[in-house]
Amino acid sequence: MASLALSGSCSLAFPLKSRSLSLPRPPPSSLNLTKPLRSIHSRFSLVKSPLPVDAALRRRSTLTRASSAAGAASSSPSPPPVVPAPVPWQGAAIKPLIASLATGLILWFVPVPEGVTRNAWQLLAIFLATIVGIITQPLPLGAVALLGLGATVLTKTLTFAAAFSAFGDPIPWLIALAFFFARGFIKTGLGNRVAYQFVKLFGSSSLGLGYSLVFSEALLAPAIPSVSARAGGIFLPLVKSLCVACGSNVGDGTEHRLGSWLMLTCFQTSVISSAMFLTAMAANPLSANLAFNTIQQTIGWTDWAKAAIVPGLVSLIVVPFLLYIIYPPTVKSSPDAPKLAQEKLDKMGPMTKNELIMAATLFLTVGLWIFGAKLSVDAVTAAILGLSVLLVTGVVTWKECLAESVAWDTLTWFAALIAMAGYLNKYGLIEWFSQTVVKFVGGLGLSWQLSFGILVLLYFYTHYFFASGAAHIGAMFTAFLSVSTALGTPPYFAALVLAFLSNLMGGLTHYGIGSAPIFYGANYVPLAKWWGYGFLISIVNIVIWLGVGGAWWKFIGLW
Repeated sequence: MASLALSGSCSLAFPLKSRSLSLPRPPPSSLNLTKPLRSIHSRFSLVKSPLPVDAALRRRSTLTRASSAAGAASSSPSPPPVVPAPVPWQGAAIKPLIASLATGLILWFVPVPEGVTRNAWQLLAIFLATIVGIITQPLPLGAVALLGLGATVLTKTLTFAAAFSAFGDPIPWLIALAFFFARGFIKTGLGNRVAYQFVKLFGSSSLGLGYSLVFSEALLAPAIPSVSARAGGIFLPLVKSLCVACGSNVGDGTEHRLGSWLMLTCFQTSVISSAMFLTAMAANPLSANLAFNTIQQTIGWTDWAKAAIVPGLVSLIVVPFLLYIIYPPTVKSSPDAPKLAQEKLDKMGPMTKNELIMAATLFLTVGLWIFGAKLSVDAVTAAILGLSVLLVTGVVTWKECLAESVAWDTLTWFAALIAMAGYLNKYGLIEWFSQTVVKFVGGLGLSWQLSFGILVLLYFYTHYFFASGAAHIGAMFTAFLSVSTALGTPPYFAALVLAFLSNLMGGLTHYGIGSAPIFYGANYVPLAKWWGYGFLISIVNIVIWLGVGGAWWKFIGLW
């Protein structure tokens, strides 16, 4: 049996016909089971008939090479283990964080001046530290502002309710709602349609396109008394659509094709148009009211427009061109753009249902912004109504609103700055500063022109400490107007100049007026350039309004 099993297995191993084994089975009587080893050996030597010599050598060579390769592999050094890449630091940027904290700590331990409360001084330290953090950005703006609010609560400088009180202010919400409108404007394609129409009419040059937007906004300014509504609800969506249509997008290196210059131009000219009409900015009537209470003279709509029209038009012409020279778009001329825009419009075809809903909602909202005062509907209520229509009809979804991270970030940091700046005024710090300035300038013994010039500059550049034109006007307008008239400045002239500058100073920062966080939030212009060009344009505006404007005001008899 063993011999049969072995012979069967060998025949499977060597299936060649010449090598197959066909052994005669002996009769049972011839089987000698007492000698199994000899029988097995005999049969095994038959099965084990050797291969040809060359085949055997080849097989031995193959086995030798395989054995050598295995030996070599076992003797070679193993590769070093893969070291995982270090996880990058995702926290705050250290140097900007140190700069922000150092600013606050230094001021915190400076002796409190006479006439200032300890709480007011501590709040000033935290506010300035927050401003430095917003400029240097150790963290995103919203996070920096939230840390600032947390510091006010932790140090007992403000209560929680006071620190977060500005989240109930309508202006930050109006700004956030503007971003939601922009989402619908672009999503439906209405933004592209309107943008292509603008390119078709004015798009042969970037400068012509910019001026068309600047003067369109100026024409709407007297009818829409909220610069936030004008900028966010109408012009931000349009400008973003124009940028995208011209191939200028955020984050892909094409911002400077058109978007950077256009965003900065539209922002800087929005503060000019706000200064040109009594009804162009929500805080302008406050200036007129405070002027009446101080000098007993009324500033009417016509008087305001008459005094502002000449310097305003000069600024609207000069500022876009100046920015075009010092911060130019890379695409300046596009002669084929109008033709291409027409082709795009033909390809788009008639307006879709969502475009029609978006257009109707926009007209409804703008109509309420214009006539809302007669209907007792304020700007933010009108915007909420418009957004409600877009949500109900599905033109914009709530998930898309939640995805607008820039809107929520802007809402956070702008509300935080409004709260801190507001309590600086409530704690009496602004009043103390105003009185100190008044005593200093009054004691110099200068002519009223020079004294008024110093007061104007101080009034203008203290706006770095304010996140709202209305807050600045309410805190400092009366004091500076009173001192100006006491030093010999013609009262009506002084009131108008301070009122005009109360708008122009909004161009200094990305938080100084309602349109600032809207245009800055589009992310086409870096913060350092925003502040740098804001300061430069402020000098240009002051020269125009006090130079050209001064000559015009002399001509019409204001002084």
